[in-house]
Amino acid sequence: MGFFIFLLVFYLLLSVSLYFLFPKAGEAGWKGLVPGLNFVIWCRLIGRKPAYAAWLLFPVVNIFIYAGMAVDMVRSFGKYSFWHSALAVIAAPLYFLYLAFDQKTQYGGPTLEKEKAFKAQLEEAREKQNKRQLEKLEANNPYKKSQTREWAEAVIFAVFAAAFIRLLLIEAYVIPTSSMEGSLLVGDFLFVSKAHYGLRLPQTVAMIPLLHNRVPKVGGESYLEKPQLPYKRLPALESIDRNDPVVFNFPEGDSVYIFPHRTWSVNDLRYGAIPPQETRMIKSGAKKLVTRPVDKKDHYIKRCIGIPGDSLEIRDRQVYINGTPAKNPKYLQYIYLVTFPSGSINTRDFSDWGISEEDVMAQQGTNSLILVLSEEQKEKVKTLDPSIVIEYLDMKVFDTNPYKLFPHDPEHFKAWTVDNFGPVYIPQKGATVKISPENIALYSRIIDVYEKNDLAFKDGKIYINGQEANEYTFQMNYYWMMGDNRHNSEDSRVWGFVPEDHIVGKPMVIWFSTREGSIAKGVNWKRIFKGVSHLE
Repeated sequence: MGFFIFLLVFYLLLSVSLYFLFPKAGEAGWKGLVPGLNFVIWCRLIGRKPAYAAWLLFPVVNIFIYAGMAVDMVRSFGKYSFWHSALAVIAAPLYFLYLAFDQKTQYGGPTLEKEKAFKAQLEEAREKQNKRQLEKLEANNPYKKSQTREWAEAVIFAVFAAAFIRLLLIEAYVIPTSSMEGSLLVGDFLFVSKAHYGLRLPQTVAMIPLLHNRVPKVGGESYLEKPQLPYKRLPALESIDRNDPVVFNFPEGDSVYIFPHRTWSVNDLRYGAIPPQETRMIKSGAKKLVTRPVDKKDHYIKRCIGIPGDSLEIRDRQVYINGTPAKNPKYLQYIYLVTFPSGSINTRDFSDWGISEEDVMAQQGTNSLILVLSEEQKEKVKTLDPSIVIEYLDMKVFDTNPYKLFPHDPEHFKAWTVDNFGPVYIPQKGATVKISPENIALYSRIIDVYEKNDLAFKDGKIYINGQEANEYTFQMNYYWMMGDNRHNSEDSRVWGFVPEDHIVGKPMVIWFSTREGSIAKGVNWKRIFKGVSHLE
């Protein structure tokens, strides 16, 4: 609602400025206050046909149409400099009011018609080889721009256009980790559609164009946290279905510590998941806490395993949705202990098979490796030596921190591991659940952080906004996201539910791909322009 209030206020100010400006051009001021008619008159004053105003009805396109009309309006009043044009685009209502009350400023006629006539004069002088007339015209050419200005305007337009396309339509995204191997590989560059799941309107207003949340090289955040517009999403072209790959903002990314190789959340610190050296840096004050609004949290990509209203459980690595085994991705991966009795193994073909350096997790003794493999990769590894033994690795060896897994409450959720997890109910908007000290850990972040209630505990009782509560009704839909690399993916099993206001978009196509994220290792030519909207 706040975004539309902003647009309404801007439109009202613009209409008032036209009310005062139109009389200078011989038009009745009241026409500037009539919706639709004001833009038709505007078009006529700059030399456009009235029908041109219809372009203002088309989203995204209308932004560029409006900018061009604003520039042509001030040019029609004799303002041709770069800064006049910039002011017209940035603050049209204020600049139009200035033109209306400035005694020296006069309307000179439709600028587009005048420019067309002037160019015709220039062309006629050239054809007749009237050197004197040509020099005179060029000396008094109000439309002539310096080379510097031409370049500046071209760069500004390119940045402006790219920023709006990125903000409102499509954004480029790169796969940084192996959590979605082998469906999506490290080094895949994706185009992500922001319209498919409903375009989320901008919330953070003040930002550096084309940067998400960090300034490269220099460091620091690329935006100001305030002012913030409320969350608003336009109607979706389609809903999120189970097994869809989805790009979203990291749910726990509101309070983070940023290191060169990765970002840690404040919950990672609270639950002891951060390595000792980095923990010491944080506690000593060498690393400061960074807070981020929803739309500036880091981007993640995972597969949507559960949708609002589902009940999800993992039993011996198999996901069950509403009691039924879920369809497993084609390239599902787990961690295995690979033993090669012959004493050595040739890893030369690993890269061609999609087994990256990151997938070789450790060496056990002299003849064993811990590898991340899909079923297809397992069969290829077996071809290296008939005596090779491949065994599931017991993940309890890695899950030594009882607080690491969601909901971070080993007292009430003792037996949960990455391979045996749940059951959990995935919240649906409008649904009501019973809450108690025994299960509140599942929903506390939803109630307190995502849906902005005051959650408190006193004498074994739960209080929401000062009132004792034993049930809660959800205000948003939530999703359960997991990586295809099930043993090497930080996902909903670690940080829980993904709120609907964190959904960014749908990956559509791989537009470039490097081997293991390094151009030095080559290009995955077969993956370029490969669609990803229906990954198996």
